[in-house]
Amino acid sequence: MRELNLKPKSEAKNSSTRSRKSLASKKMYRLRLYVTGQTPRSASSLQNLKDVCDEYLAGRFELDVVDIYQQPELAREAQIIAAPTLIKMLPLPLRKLVGDLSNRKQVMIGLDIKDEKA
Repeated sequence: MRELNLKPKSEAKNSSTRSRKSLASKKMYRLRLYVTGQTPRSASSLQNLKDVCDEYLAGRFELDVVDIYQQPELAREAQIIAAPTLIKMLPLPLRKLVGDLSNRKQVMIGLDIKDEKA
């Protein structure tokens, strides 16, 4: 697996009542997920993260996926000691989350995402 850069899904024209202006005023998220190959745990963590991002950060995130087997130097630079590990690079502060990201509440806290639906 190479480094992937997943852009957010484009919003359907009539699927959202939010205006482009309100989306532009919200924070952009820059995330990097470190995984170990194409294991079930890696796939699960990626899917769990994509689900959260698509629901709460649509149009406001960039996600890089790094396979530490293919690019160990990136893992070394980021001081990754376990995988999967998610790093929230922007907005600051930088945060690291380790695990398969299946606990949605903990992921949202770690990413500082407010559930506006609740």
